[in-house]
Amino acid sequence: MGKPLGATGEFFRRRDEWRKHPMLTNQFRHAFPGLGIAVVAFTIYCVGEYAYNNMSQPSHSTTSASHSH
Repeated sequence: MGKPLGATGEFFRRRDEWRKHPMLTNQFRHAFPGLGIAVVAFTIYCVGEYAYNNMSQPSHSTTSASHSH
């Protein structure tokens, strides 16, 4: 495994245990529950709306001269 920590290494290992506390790890993942699903759903909505708008646009023909400005 490795050489033993000794008294000094054991002292610092115990002092650093707070860094592995569950409240301090993965904070950003648990800060906004459902954010990832919401981002995916919104992205699918935007892509779907873009595709629908591009498919449902009337074709632009140059023969129609009745444009009012």
